[in-house]
Amino acid sequence: MKRSSPIYTIIFFFLALMLGIAYFRQQQRVRKILVQNERLLNENRDLQQSLRSVSGTAQQIAERKEQQQRQQGKFVERRAYYRRNWQQFIAVSTNDYRTGFLGGIKNLELTVRNQTEYPLDNVVVTVQYLRSNGEVFKTERYTISEVPAKGTRSIEAAASRKGMKVQLKLISITSQAMNFCWAYDKPVPAGAPDPYECVK
Repeated sequence: MKRSSPIYTIIFFFLALMLGIAYFRQQQRVRKILVQNERLLNENRDLQQSLRSVSGTAQQIAERKEQQQRQQGKFVERRAYYRRNWQQFIAVSTNDYRTGFLGGIKNLELTVRNQTEYPLDNVVVTVQYLRSNGEVFKTERYTISEVPAKGTRSIEAAASRKGMKVQLKLISITSQAMNFCWAYDKPVPAGAPDPYECVK
């Protein structure tokens, strides 16, 4: 049996080497393509997540803005309602003060009750001290300040050596939070929808 010629062995070796190199290069290209595809997939996934996040944030901003607008509308509407119907929510009264046998008033307190949702800055009240026949003996003016929302504020009034009873009269009420300016001598225009709104 004859031995194979060395030339065939060399040719076979080179062919195998070339095939190996070609296969190796092909595998490198395949791996490179796979890496690029994976990178593109990751970038696409990140982009989709970013878009969803931006979309969700934009929707939250829009919903929050809409909610604020609704609350602001209710806020303004509620203030106007209290201004137009203030007599149902704001009142001034006295305590059970003491009167002397021959006249005179002691331990008199004035209380402002505020049932609105907004504080009152100043409430001005006059107190008329009346004799037994109904005549006014004297008149005092008082200012009750910082009446809290849904609350009351009381102050002591001066005693009187004469008089059998007192009569209260509201003079003015102001509330910056409610944009409310009322005064007993303030003319009210006919047909005004919100006559006690403060005018700048």
